[in-house]
Amino acid sequence: MALLPPEYFDCVAAIGTESDKSKRWVASAFFYGFPVGEPGYKTFLVSNRHVFEGFEAVWVRINAEASEPAKEFQLLLSAKDGSPNWFAHPNPDVDVAVVPVHFENLHVRGARPKFFPGDKQAIRTAEMADIGTTEGDFVFILGFPLGLAGEERNFVIVRAGTIARVRDLLDGKANTFLLDASVFPGNSGGPVILKPEAMTIMGTKVSNMPYVIGIVQGYLPYEDVAVSAQTKRPRVIFQENSGLAVVHPIDCIDETVRANLEAIDALKD
Repeated sequence: MALLPPEYFDCVAAIGTESDKSKRWVASAFFYGFPVGEPGYKTFLVSNRHVFEGFEAVWVRINAEASEPAKEFQLLLSAKDGSPNWFAHPNPDVDVAVVPVHFENLHVRGARPKFFPGDKQAIRTAEMADIGTTEGDFVFILGFPLGLAGEERNFVIVRAGTIARVRDLLDGKANTFLLDASVFPGNSGGPVILKPEAMTIMGTKVSNMPYVIGIVQGYLPYEDVAVSAQTKRPRVIFQENSGLAVVHPIDCIDETVRANLEAIDALKD
């Protein structure tokens, strides 16, 4: 019994950096189709702003068409004139960024990525409210925590969690929601999928579709301060993973595209 369509796994990519000719897989990303009518979609690689910021280039790792090793492509983040090839959300507090992708070129080069159609497999905040999304709903997090991208193939790691707090997002009071889920470095930029359910309690709605509902920003840190017994002053701050994950809704991806649409179209030309 499958709860996630197999093609979902091919929508997710590993993001890496290179140092001394060796690569480290440091984050996740996914391919997203922004609906535009004809020809259907503008396709983007979506991740976090902090994943791209400060780098001239990153590596993108996706599976091949056949049973070959995964394909690795260098993604230049700026053009020759210094203008960026990636675009961030206009609100600096929203950690979302998109890179336009010529999807057909990846297939020509032997890769087999797929994308989440934004009007079919993803839902926004208003739609989440409409289907009754609430605290306690189960979710899946897809990505590559701790750089575990697989040896030869790009195999996604799927982790489970629940929505911990979402009402402030649904009420328009926040641009993030929280998961009770363990995410680690490398999960940033991965998609969050609402788990389909066959049953629900009486009087509530049921969602039987595995909708993409957001993008992982990172974990919410917990800080513990070590105080000197002699001076009574803080000496060391220990930062731990609280077990809560911060997620931006799909709305933030659409807003990023719309805010930069003119520059995106100029870049493609």
